[in-house]
Amino acid sequence: MQTSIVILLFAGLLALGYAAPRPGAEEKDAQLLKYENDHNGIDGYNFQFDTSNGIQRQEQAQLKQFDDENAALVVRGSYSFTGDDGQVYTVNYVADENGFQPEAPHLPK
Repeated sequence: MQTSIVILLFAGLLALGYAAPRPGAEEKDAQLLKYENDHNGIDGYNFQFDTSNGIQRQEQAQLKQFDDENAALVVRGSYSFTGDDGQVYTVNYVADENGFQPEAPHLPK
C-alpha cells in the first residue's frame, strides 16, 4: 500500500514538473540577426552573434605557448542578455591557465 502511495506521489510530482512553464520557452522563436565565425586552424578562432531577443555573444581565442611542451588556447569574450527584470546583464570573461574568470557588476566577488 505504501509503495503505491509513493509511486502516485512521484507520478504527480513528475506531472507537475512537465506541466510547469519552461523557462525560456518564449525564446524559442528568437531569430539570428548577426553571425560571424572565423577559425584560424589550431592558432585560434573568433565569433560573434546577436539574436532578436537581445542576446549577444562574442569570443576570441589565441594559442598561447607556455613552454616547449605545453600550449593552450586563451579565450576572452563576453555575453549579454536581458533579465526577467528588464535589465541588460553583461558578463566579460577570460579562460586561461588560471581557469574561467567571469567579471560583471551583478556577480558576487
